[in-house]
Amino acid sequence: MTKVFATVPRITPRTLKGFRDYLPATMIPRERLIETARRVYRSYGFSPIDTPALEYLEVLQGKGGEDTDRQLYQFVDHGGRAVGLRFDLTVPLARFAAQHASVLGMPLRRYHIATVWRGENTQRGRYREFLQCDFDTIGTTSLVADIETALVIHDLLVALGLSDFTISINNRNVLNGLLAKVGLAERATAVLRALDKLGKIGPEQVAREMERQAGATPAQAADILAMCAVRGTADEVLAQLERLVAGSEQGGAGVEGLRQVCSGIRAAGVPEQRVKLDVSIARGLDYYTGTVFETLLDRLPTIGSVCSGGRYDNLAGLFTKEALPGVGASLGLDRLLAAMEELGLLESVATPAQVLLTYFATEHLPTYLQMAAQLRAAGLRVELYPEPKRLGQQLKYADSRGFRVALIAGDDEVARRVCQVKDLRTSTSQEAELGAPLVRAIEAILADDQPACP
Repeated sequence: MTKVFATVPRITPRTLKGFRDYLPATMIPRERLIETARRVYRSYGFSPIDTPALEYLEVLQGKGGEDTDRQLYQFVDHGGRAVGLRFDLTVPLARFAAQHASVLGMPLRRYHIATVWRGENTQRGRYREFLQCDFDTIGTTSLVADIETALVIHDLLVALGLSDFTISINNRNVLNGLLAKVGLAERATAVLRALDKLGKIGPEQVAREMERQAGATPAQAADILAMCAVRGTADEVLAQLERLVAGSEQGGAGVEGLRQVCSGIRAAGVPEQRVKLDVSIARGLDYYTGTVFETLLDRLPTIGSVCSGGRYDNLAGLFTKEALPGVGASLGLDRLLAAMEELGLLESVATPAQVLLTYFATEHLPTYLQMAAQLRAAGLRVELYPEPKRLGQQLKYADSRGFRVALIAGDDEVARRVCQVKDLRTSTSQEAELGAPLVRAIEAILADDQPACP
């Protein structure tokens, strides 16, 4: 009797819109960015933490504004609980700090590198699932923490091999002081959301949105946009802002905060051309209360801010009576990676290994395995080709993957306990004895290797 098997339809392999796969050529530099971020964060004393991807919906909802609530991935789980995927790492941090404050002690300096989700419209360098690399200081209102936030942003981008960038700084109190002065204090949230779109839609559209969403008069909108148009050196901008917010205690406090932050950044030796006071920077999230930061790449400003953040002194108050003010920023890793790809700042490699050890004959496999083990023990990253194929085929593989060095040891070399060391960038070769001389020969070649992304 013949059995009839049902034909199982093949599933078309595809990814959801706004999500992406990372091939080795992209994932390798991505991991390097992460490793660099960890190194810089730790150099300032920030400690790692982690939190769940899912939170109770009440923890997330209403914390980032109406747009963020619309973008929130939420559902009811099998236990009947309303839950959501975290849309950033700051709101979970506020919950985390409130829950564990008695154990952690304050101030807390933490970094958190993890995936977040937002159901927003996709665009260049922006996805619905992306990695954030956050660092924050919780438990202090000292502007020293604000100053060091700017310094970490600066040192991080320099460590990533970038030099042409601008850190734009503002203080929410300056804007709020002006809003109070022109009679829009109670509609500050709507005004700030409109201002956050200034770079995307321009002043005329922003003015119309302020009139429509915040009920501002044309004169009020003009006053706000005039402040946002203030330009010049830090000292010149501060002097103009003082005049514009004169009579507002909150606005004056914001100007003084900006003055202290700029003074501290200057004292730390950050080049003045990399820092700009920009009153138009509002940051759309509702929880910011003081200093705010955005960082643009000078050669690719249209991709948006690659490292943003600010001070949020009231966020943890939703979870505890204890005062837990905070300040920090987030590296937009995937956006920065897209920018660096576009600017040609990433190496084209498809392997983390530096050295390919070619394989000639099965009888020499023990020697090859021993060589590979010794080189790895010396700190080198080595891949042994898995099959004894023609040398040309193996070298073609090495070129396609981006190896820096190929090692060649045939019958003659194995008999003499030597190896041919081929520099794949210059196509030159040299002979080296196995053991320490071989390690030194490889290290000499790699010493000339200066990847675009450390």
